[in-house]
Parts: sequence; C-alpha cells; structure tokens
Amino acid sequence: MTRDDVTAAERLSDEAFYQADLARLPRDAPAPSRRTADRSAGWIERTLRFLGSDGAGCWVAVDDSGLLGFATSVVRERLWILSTFTVRPGMQGRGIGRELLARAQRHGAGCDRALLGASDDQQALRRYHVAGFRLYPQMQFDGVVDRSALPAIRGLRDGTQEDLAWMDDLDRDLRGAPHGPDHASLGASGRLIVSEERDGYAYCAPARPILLAARDEPTATRLLWECLAGIKDEVTIPHVTSFNMWAADVALRARLSLRHEGFLGVRAMDAPAPYIHNGPLL
Repeated sequence: MTRDDVTAAERLSDEAFYQADLARLPRDAPAPSRRTADRSAGWIERTLRFLGSDGAGCWVAVDDSGLLGFATSVVRERLWILSTFTVRPGMQGRGIGRELLARAQRHGAGCDRALLGASDDQQALRRYHVAGFRLYPQMQFDGVVDRSALPAIRGLRDGTQEDLAWMDDLDRDLRGAPHGPDHASLGASGRLIVSEERDGYAYCAPARPILLAARDEPTATRLLWECLAGIKDEVTIPHVTSFNMWAADVALRARLSLRHEGFLGVRAMDAPAPYIHNGPLL
C-alpha cells in the first residue's frame, strides 16, 4: 500500500462493510449507516500513520479496474494486529483475501501473539481459524442510557500526555503490548479518562467508549459508567466478549439493548480483560 491508495481503500472498506452489514442485518437491529465525513477523515489519518510506522504490514490487491482488496496490520512489540482486511464485494472466493492475509502476516512473523477483530463473514472466519485464531463472539449494546441508573463516580480525572507511560505498561499486562503511537489516533477520536490510582483508563467518543483498559473490574466499571454519563443521546458499547461480563452488567443496568456483533480473534494469548478493545487498534 502507498499513500495514494489510502483514499480508495477507505471508500472500499466503507462500501464492503456497509454491504456486509446489510446482508446480515438481524430483524430487530438498527439499520447500518455509512461513515460520516469525520469518521472517514479519521480512518484515512489512522491508515496514513500505519504506513509511516508499519508500511510492510499494509498491502493492496489491484487490477485494471482498481482496488480489489487490502489489508492493514501493525506490530506493537510482541503483538501483531490485523487492523482492517477486506475484499471488494463480488470478488470473494478468488484467492485475493488469502494472498493479502499471507502478506500481512509476514509482517508479524517475529511476534508470539496476535489479535484481530472480525465481522460475521463466513469466508473470513474460516480463514482466521485456519491461521490459528480462536474466535470469541462479541456483544454490542445500543440505546439511550437510563440516567436514573447512573451512579456517583469518584476517583477519575481527565488524562494527559504524562499518563501514557503507565497506560502502555497496563496494556502490556493486558494484551502483551502497548498502544504506543496509536494513542495519537485514539486521542483524536475522544476524551481520555484515567483513574487517579493509575489502574485504568478509557477513551470516550461522543457516542461510544472506543477503548477501555483496567487492572480490575471495579475500576473498569467506574470508567464505563463515566463514559456513559457523558453521552446524552444514542450510545453504543461495542466489542464486549464473555470475558468482560462486567461491561454487560453495566450496559443492561443502563437499559441498553443487546445483540451479537462480530468476533474477537486471538492467537497464542488469552482474550484481554478487563478490557473493551478498539475496532481497528485492538
């Protein structure tokens, strides 16, 4: 992948994921939507950062018609992360995805563990299984928070650049690697909240928590409630695995609705907890 490919890759990913969501839409689920202009700009900015730090992990497949598919992946110390992987709708089953994934995995050849987020696409899920990933179903919660359920929260504050070092140490304990340069993308997407005891943090966007990590469930619970308290309208809590039922408890107490949404793939490691991962940055 080059910088010239990034805008086309953003358009392809938006179209491919939108079409996939439409095809698998549960009867009672809200209709999928396209990315907003702000989210598209954030996607492009994040991917340009990937090219700067991990160009060898980012690949495209092309022919005379344009972009057929792409994969972006990064290495963070001992952890390989597959960030985004998609093939143009109608072009699946031709070996394009297999070759893209193989190229991206070479970038992580020196890593002893790996993470990825997956949709319900059956071909991709089989490919991840063959590649050695254990796939854990994820829950997603949506709705408007019952504000009468919000508890009083203490012991939290806004985070600063001075917090990043201990946050990276916490990430090493939870997933084997820091977020490091990815804090720039996370910080651009939402507010950073940290515990005064330096045992947990969360990035919260206007409509959702976008990453939460803690040393224990009580700290994680306080952070999630604080995120919800700052959201006045519709909220989404994505990427909740069965290892993080504390988050499900918060969401259900807040009277949000529950549905299945994708999978977390892990290789040579346990699913992180207490932890709500970020979609592309895990």
